[in-house]
Amino acid sequence: VHLKHLEPFRLSLEKLQDVSARLRKDMIRGLGKHSHHRASVKMLPTFVRATPDGTEKGDFLALDLGGTNFRVLHVRVLEEEQRVLKMDSQICAIPQDIMLGTGEKLFDHIAACLAEFLDSQKLRGQTLPLGFTFSFPCEQKEIDKSILIRWTKGFNCSGVEGEDVVNLLKEAIHRRGDYDISSVAMVNDTVGTMMSCGYRDQSCEIGMIIGTGTNACYMEEMKNVKRVEGEDGRMCINTEWGGFGDDGCLKDVLTEFDEEVDKTSINPGVHTFEKMISGMYLGEIVRLVLLKLTEEKLLFRGCPSEALLTPGSFETRFISEIEEPDSGLENAKKILTKLDLDWDLVDACVARLVCDTVSSRSARLCAAALATIVNRIRINRGLDHLKTTVGVDGTVYRKHPK
Repeated sequence: VHLKHLEPFRLSLEKLQDVSARLRKDMIRGLGKHSHHRASVKMLPTFVRATPDGTEKGDFLALDLGGTNFRVLHVRVLEEEQRVLKMDSQICAIPQDIMLGTGEKLFDHIAACLAEFLDSQKLRGQTLPLGFTFSFPCEQKEIDKSILIRWTKGFNCSGVEGEDVVNLLKEAIHRRGDYDISSVAMVNDTVGTMMSCGYRDQSCEIGMIIGTGTNACYMEEMKNVKRVEGEDGRMCINTEWGGFGDDGCLKDVLTEFDEEVDKTSINPGVHTFEKMISGMYLGEIVRLVLLKLTEEKLLFRGCPSEALLTPGSFETRFISEIEEPDSGLENAKKILTKLDLDWDLVDACVARLVCDTVSSRSARLCAAALATIVNRIRINRGLDHLKTTVGVDGTVYRKHPK
C-alpha cells in the first residue's frame, strides 16, 4: 500500500546523515563555556569521572524516578564474584494528582514509599548510602547536588524547577524523622545504565534510554568539557538529546502529526527529538495517522470511532503488540475491535504498516544520534575504528519486538 501520509516518516540515509551532522554541531555548542546556556542539547556534566572497575562492594539503596512509576531497590555488591545481587525491589505508582501537584507532596510520597520498603526488608535500623536515579534534565553541581532544569514526560510539580532535588528528598526524609540515609549519589538514568553495564563490561562508555523519554550519555574528554575545571581524564556527559531540535533545526524532519503531538503535549515547543522517538508519544503519532487516513476514507470505511477521536487512546504498547512477527495481525484485529472500529483485513494490514513506519523512524533517528556519539568518541581518541559497548534500557527498547 502506498500512502502519501507515510512518506514524510521515511527518512533517507542522506537525511539521517544530515540529522547526525546537526546533532554533532549542537553537542559542540552544548559543551562550550559561553555557548552552552543557549544550546538546545544541554550536554550536562555529571561529575562521574570513570566507569566502575569491579572492586566496589557493600549494601546500597537505590531510588529510580523517571516515569509513571518509581522503584526502590536494595542492592548488594560482591567484590569476590564481581556481581550485583538485587536483594529486593518494590514498584510504587505515582498518581496523576501527585505528578501535577506540589513538589513537597511528590517527595513526601517518595519518602513514604522508601519507609515502607525499609520496613518490609527489615532494614529500618541501618543507615545505608542511596543511589538516586532521577531521569529529568538537571544542572549537576556535585554528585550530591543537582538542580532540576525542567520537568518532562508528563510531570509538572510546582516548586521543584530551579531547586536542588537531592535536598528536597533529604528534607522529605527528615520531615518524617523515622529513618535516615547516609550519603546520596544522584545520577541520570542514562548514567545509571552506563555504570551498571560498565560494572560487567569495562568497554561500556555510552548509556542510552528509549522508554517513556529518550536520552543518552557518554564518556567525554575533560579537556572538551569547558565549564568544569580540569583538563585530565574523562567525565560522563548527559547529552539530554531529547531537546535536540528545540531551536527549530529539525523543522524539515517534522511531519504534520509531530506538530500536532507537540501542540497538545504538556510541554509544547520543547523536547522535539524525544517526541518523535519515545514511548510517551509514539502511540499518539500512530493514532493521528490512522485518524487522518480514516478522514480521507482510506480506512475503516471513513468512520472514526469515539475512541479513535480520543487523544491517548492508542497506547504505545499497542504498537509493540501489532508488530509482533507471529501474532501481530491477530493482535491488530483485537486492538481495532477494542477501539470500536469497523475494520476489514486490509485495514488491519494498513494499521500494521502505520505502526511499522512510525517505530522504524523512531529507531532510525535513535541510530543516527547514537552514530553521532560513537563517532565523537572515535575522533576524540584519534582512532580509525572504535570498539565500544552501549548500555541500553527503557520500555520501548525492551518491549518492542524489533
